[in-house]
Amino acid sequence: MSSKFQAKVKKQYQKDGYCVNKFETTKNGYPDLICTKQGETDIYIECKEVKDILKPLQKFRIDELNKSGKIAFCLQDGKGIIYPTNKSFNDIHLDF
Repeated sequence: MSSKFQAKVKKQYQKDGYCVNKFETTKNGYPDLICTKQGETDIYIECKEVKDILKPLQKFRIDELNKSGKIAFCLQDGKGIIYPTNKSFNDIHLDF
């Protein structure tokens, strides 16, 4: 079941013209959402509610996706990007 925050993120990226789907794979730790748009780099978003914690495997998967040329990060409700903290994400909607 998706969270209210995840639904809010999904709605905003759809409004920005992205096709947004729940990312499903047989491997654990991958971000919740994949956002695709023709001519744009795929965006993978892990959505966390206020009190949720990002697990080490989720950090590993985010790093793996960023190293492969994708854009991946974790958004937490009320805080914005909480991981990775050392990367700049220009031109990405982050009003969360």
